[in-house]
This record gives sequence, structure tokens and C-alpha cells, in this order.
Amino acid sequence: MNQVISFVDEQEVVRLTQELVRIPSVYRPGQPDGNEERVAQFVADTLQEMGLQVFYEEVVPGRPNVIAFYDSGRPGKTLLFEAHTDVVTEGDRDAWSYDPFGGQIAGGRIYGRGTCDTKGNLAAAICAVKAIQRSAIPFPGKILLCIPCDEEGMMIGIKDFIRRGWAEGVDAAIICEPEENQLCVTQKGAMRAILRTYGKMAHGAMPLTGVNPNTRMARAILALEELEQRECARLGQHPMLGWPSITPTILQAPVNGEPQINVVPDQCMTTLDIRTVPGQDHDALRREMNAILEQLAREDDQFKAVLDVIEERPWTLTPMEADVVQAAAAAYREVAKKEPVFNGVPGATDGTFLHKAGIPILTTGAGDRHIPHHADEYVEITQLVEATQLFALSALTYLTQPVHA
Repeated sequence: MNQVISFVDEQEVVRLTQELVRIPSVYRPGQPDGNEERVAQFVADTLQEMGLQVFYEEVVPGRPNVIAFYDSGRPGKTLLFEAHTDVVTEGDRDAWSYDPFGGQIAGGRIYGRGTCDTKGNLAAAICAVKAIQRSAIPFPGKILLCIPCDEEGMMIGIKDFIRRGWAEGVDAAIICEPEENQLCVTQKGAMRAILRTYGKMAHGAMPLTGVNPNTRMARAILALEELEQRECARLGQHPMLGWPSITPTILQAPVNGEPQINVVPDQCMTTLDIRTVPGQDHDALRREMNAILEQLAREDDQFKAVLDVIEERPWTLTPMEADVVQAAAAAYREVAKKEPVFNGVPGATDGTFLHKAGIPILTTGAGDRHIPHHADEYVEITQLVEATQLFALSALTYLTQPVHA
């Protein structure tokens, strides 16, 4: 089974990564090609040429998921590999030393938007299946490739994948993200919220004739900072994920209309990026935040605020003894000739929702975890090849393990 490593073609992985990067897939509403459609069609064509059973499903116009099966023809488990097609904006092109959509090779690296997050790992997953095909090593069960849109946004792709029933019958999943080929068994949860404070417009020279929502927002933000500190004291620093956090990000007043320096606005808005760790209950956290607002209202009869949680992604934790973790660890030892590093994902991935659907997940893949979303994003070719070998051997190891009752 270990011989599958020798069937990984380095040039094939590099070439496919370059081809994927050269098809821009930044989501830009209003632009005809500002979505994942072209790269998804390219991926679907590639998988069909491999002889896989391929499904191409549009989630919303221009934003499709690609799903493909490599079926051994023998009964067994189903292992899912997940890697998204969308990438974040390239930002200011003048900040790049390389064409962000050029896939240029320099110094043993491939440069371009998505090389690291996560088109390189998508190429690695596809080439891992190709290596298994070429090896002709018999195995039971199925490999399912889930290649969704919109991981960088509201994750509508993976949500649609689950809603249509594709996750049913999946026994485990490997989430292909840039983690330096470390084996990540946990990831932070996320709550995204909008907090609004309400006031009454007034002249800046006579502020007491109105109600200032900005000072009320300041009190709320400071109270939420105290809640964050209490949670840190209660939970301590997670060994793989670090500290939980409640972070105000956008602050805007007025929310509608034109701001003016001598006008007290009628409303203030802030967005909250809340990151949670194992041991935190999202419902309890929401209740605590609302209790803070209620207390501020008791202290000030002109305080009015509304908290709206618009997105929720639970933290995940896969036991070390889970079959998918043990299979990947054994594969890593064979591929890298050293012990694996176990870690956690500091952000959320599509695996969040697969975990929520009851599927044990492991997150791993090539790429420096600090490089995604930066200018001059890159992936090391040696690490990318290692990831491809890791994916291939992990799949065979997992699928050939006995099914535990």
C-alpha cells in the first residue's frame, strides 16, 4: 500500500496547480466572470477525463459545486476530500512581485492567489486520486471529492452540499487547507454578529437635545471586552487554538445617510467577529451578551441596542483515536519519515459544517498557514508533493482499516 507514494507525479501536481491558479475565481458580483464557474468547469472536465462519476451542481447562478466519486467497486467506507474553488481578492496588484494569476515558479515555489489557499491542495487531492488509480492497489469503499464554491464567504457551497444529502453515508473527511501538512484535529468556532445602538439626531453643539448612540456603543464594546477577558480566564489558553476572542471589526455611524462632524447620528453599528474554543457554548455566550445589553439599559434609560447573530459556526474537535486521524498519522510517518505535528485551525473551514453533520474531520494540507490572503501568496513545491503523497496514502490506509461497530 505504501507503494502508492511512488505513483505521485510531481510535475503533474505543479502543472495542475498552475492551471487552477490561472483561472481567476474571486467572487465579484456584477462581473460576468467574477465567480467560480470557469474553474469549476475545468475541474469537472479534469475529473471526467479521469473516469470519475462527476456531478456539477449550481448553488446560485455562476457558483457551482463539483462532486466526484472514485468507487473501488467493493463495499466499504467512504472518505471525503474537500477543497474549495474560490479565492480571496488579490487586492492591490502593485503590492505583488508576481502576477497574482500567473502561477509563476521561482525558488522552488509556485506564486499566485490560491496557490496556498487552497488550489494547490485541490490539485494535490485530485493528483492523489490519480496516483491511486495508477497504482492499481486494490481497496474497498469510495473516495468522494467535494469541491464547493464560497468557502471564503458564507460557505453556501458546503451548506448546499449537505442540504442535498451528499454528506449522508460519508464516514470521515479530510479538509484540504494550508496547514504545513500538520494534522489539525480541532478548529475554532465562529459567531458573526451585528450590534446596533439607537439614539436621536441632534446638533453637535447641543448634544443633550438628542441621544448619542456612539457613547452607548462605546460602553457596549468595553463591556464585551470584559466578557472576553472573563472567558479567557475561565477557559485558559487552548493548547492548539489559543485564546477565545470577541473582536469588534467594523464601526459605523451613521449607519445610513451622510456623516457630518457637527451632527449626532441616530444609530451606530459595529460588527463582531467572535471566535470560540472547545468549552464554550454559543447559546450561553449569546445569552451573556444580551444580558450585558440589558444591564446597560437598566443603568441608562436612553440606552437601546439590538444584537443580531447572522452566522454561526461551531468549534470542532475530533478525538485523536479517530480512524481518520490515526490513518493520516500513519501515512505521515511513512511519507515524511518523522512524527506528525498535531495542531488546530485558527479559523473556520468548510469542515465546520461537515463536523456539524456528524462526520469526523481532519484538516491538513500544504502551505504556510500565515500566507493565505497575503500578497505574493505561494506554496512550496516540496510541501505540495508531500501533501499529495499524504492524501493518497491516508486514503488507502483509512479505507483498508476494519470497520468498527
